Amino acid sequence: METSINRGIVLRLAKYLRVLHKLKGLGFVRVFSNNLGDAIGVTPAVVRKDFSTIRVSGNKRGGYNIDQVIDQVETVLGKQTAQQIVVVGCGKIGQALINHDDFVREGIQVVAGFDVNPAIINPSATVPILHVDELGAFARANDVQVAVLAVPEQAATQVFERITAAGIAGVLNFSTVDLKCTKCDFQSCSNRCVVQTVNLGLEIENLFYLVRLQRDEVLEDPRATASAERELAAHVSGHVNGHFND
Repeated sequence: METSINRGIVLRLAKYLRVLHKLKGLGFVRVFSNNLGDAIGVTPAVVRKDFSTIRVSGNKRGGYNIDQVIDQVETVLGKQTAQQIVVVGCGKIGQALINHDDFVREGIQVVAGFDVNPAIINPSATVPILHVDELGAFARANDVQVAVLAVPEQAATQVFERITAAGIAGVLNFSTVDLKCTKCDFQSCSNRCVVQTVNLGLEIENLFYLVRLQRDEVLEDPRATASAERELAAHVSGHVNGHFND
């Protein structure tokens, strides 16, 4: 089963899980593939295929049992126990991540932060902020597998090497540097590194491009333009009529 689960499925499973927990909180017992598909923006066929991959069964009439799906998805994602992470680099981005309330709801626990700035280091804080020199010992003692890297660009490579030397295999990289482990052969390495980069600048540029692309498509399609104009007219009319009727 594990060999057929790719990153796309993992991301969708995480989205399904959020929706399922919300539905369970509202008192729902069963859910259908079209409901989950609509909620995360995929077709019901994709939902059914994903669930088949992780061996979750349902039927057309009764759908899926929410508790059973949650149990299986959490098993696949390793969420039966709290997922412990550390944040390396406790400036503004790092502090925001440490205080991110959604982590708790997702079963993720920030167990420590690391920095080199004496003004930031605070071992007695709710989430202790330690000197980066303590990263290796802390990670090994607490079996930390994932770190968030939020340091300035000029320090990213050096700090990344410290993270991998500490035995941490997963890194969420908030720097603009393309980080790769250069000291080991991936095929023979016992501690293979997985790096995912979150480049906010590139994401915003991509968003601007998609907005321009969508706008240009509307302008080039007379039918889309006419539809947009009708929607705008109806929206304005509704506001005007609403004000007059109050």
